[in-house]
Amino acid sequence: MFKKIHRLEKKLLCGQHLEMSMADNRTRELWSSFMPLKRTIKNSINTDLYSMQVYDKGADFKSMKPTSVFTKWAAIEVSDHTNIPDMLQPYVLNAGLYAVFIHKGLPADFHKTFNYIFQEWLPDAAYEIDAREHFELLPETYRPDDPMAEEEIWIPVKEQSNPDKAF
Repeated sequence: MFKKIHRLEKKLLCGQHLEMSMADNRTRELWSSFMPLKRTIKNSINTDLYSMQVYDKGADFKSMKPTSVFTKWAAIEVSDHTNIPDMLQPYVLNAGLYAVFIHKGLPADFHKTFNYIFQEWLPDAAYEIDAREHFELLPETYRPDDPMAEEEIWIPVKEQSNPDKAF
C-alpha cells in the first residue's frame, strides 16, 4: 500500500467543491456535477483528477467523527487560473511533503486502506500529519465500479517534531 514519500510542488487546480461529512457523503453528487464541466477547461495540464479533502486547521484525525464536516473538491490541474469556465473555481494546492499510498479496489473498501495508513503505517513512521490538503489522484481511466481500480492517496506529512513521541 505504501508507495513513497514525495515533495509536491505547488499546483494550480480548477474544479468544484461541496461541504460534506462521511455520514452525509455527497461525493457522487460532486463528481456528477464536475465531470460534464471538465470538458470546458481549455488549459488543463493532464487528465489526472484530484479528489481533495480540505479540513479545518488543527483538525484532530484521532477524534474525527462520521459527522465531522470538511470541504471536498473535484478538480483537475491547470496551467493558470485565467479563463476559468463558469461554475468552476480556482484552487492553489501548496507545496509540501506527502506520503503516497495505493488503494486498489472499490470505494467501499477504502476504509481498509485508511485504517492501514492511520493505524499501522503512521504510528511507526518518522512523520506526523501536516495541516494541509489530503487528496486522491485518479487517472482518467478510473472507474469507481471496477474492483481492480487503482488510485493514489496523498496524505500531507511533516517530520515528527518529537521523534520519540508516539503518534
